Amino acid sequence: MEFGFGVEDAAFRGEVRGWLSSRLVEFGGEGAVSFAQRRAWERELGRGGWIGLGWGRGGFGNRVASLTQQVVWAEEYAAARAPGRCGHIGENLLAPTLLMHGSGAQQERFLPGIARGEELWCQGYSEPGAGSDLASVRTAAVRGDDGRWRVSGQKVWTSLAHEADWCFVLARTEAGARRHRGLSFLLVPMDQPGAIEVRPIRQLTGECEFNEVFFDGALAADVVGDVGGGWAVAMGLLGVERGVSTLAQQVGFAEELRRVVGAAVRSGAVEDSVVAGECVRLWAELRVMRWNALRMLGGGQVGGASSVSKLLWGRWHQRLGELAVRVLGPAGGVGPSDWSARAPYRLREEQRLFLFSRADTIYGGADEIQRTIIAERVLGLPREAMP
Repeated sequence: MEFGFGVEDAAFRGEVRGWLSSRLVEFGGEGAVSFAQRRAWERELGRGGWIGLGWGRGGFGNRVASLTQQVVWAEEYAAARAPGRCGHIGENLLAPTLLMHGSGAQQERFLPGIARGEELWCQGYSEPGAGSDLASVRTAAVRGDDGRWRVSGQKVWTSLAHEADWCFVLARTEAGARRHRGLSFLLVPMDQPGAIEVRPIRQLTGECEFNEVFFDGALAADVVGDVGGGWAVAMGLLGVERGVSTLAQQVGFAEELRRVVGAAVRSGAVEDSVVAGECVRLWAELRVMRWNALRMLGGGQVGGASSVSKLLWGRWHQRLGELAVRVLGPAGGVGPSDWSARAPYRLREEQRLFLFSRADTIYGGADEIQRTIIAERVLGLPREAMP
């Protein structure tokens, strides 16, 4: 398997680097951290046609790029430390799902808004009693006389629900159906006062990007795929969740590792052979993860590869967070020097890395679930009995 960059990719890299450099200077670069600024940046990306490079077809206001060019874009975006994307869920999860399972009318309605960076989406999958066991969802939808669905139930850990315009919701549309049967994939507008309530969940880092969402008769007109066929659509979406963006994630990891190693050198912690050994080990494992991701993108994926990848990077990132706080020494336990009562919950970058990475082995598919997938679907071990 060969996954290399050619002359056209080098030219594309130069274009990407130049565009990001000029726009980030105009936009404010890394200082653009408020959500309003991130949303404005999303529209700027849309005007440049940079949203939807991997959709495989144009016509929605997006550019079309080869796989290697998509990797180039992801790497350069991460290397430029551009603002965190708030349109990821629409671009990388919903859009490919609509291209695989949606009708032509649904594609024409929803893809242009995503490509322009104007409509933001959130994902209504997990529930208090149905996180990793997605087939246990209880949120229900009943079709009314007008043909629209009325959705009632609760979702949790819904990223950016407090800012999203739309939510794709996995709901049970067949009364009495259990597990994978009777589920449908609904597109629900979030602007429904009295029918949808969003309650932010404060994280260890002090931020509130995750939410609980309560539906009380919320209306939805669109079903993606067949009514009752939502499980296949939902699994198709999860299949595209880990792709080119994995490489961009690894560029970010490399930058975090560079900062941690720099802190270890400045504090003298690197003189400890255990710390030095962990720095080298983290560097080597990150290189292996990159080669594995390139192999997957190049067509060398084997059964369970995405689960193996998730297991590797989740725990890797946690260990990096642990090392980050350790190399700070006593300073790792106190806030930054410019702390004030008016901003009581401020963290050093290393502290935020440590706290946020606690969730890495849970979100996006808990480690226990990934191991079960590998055991049952790859190794052929006996399935665990269901209650």
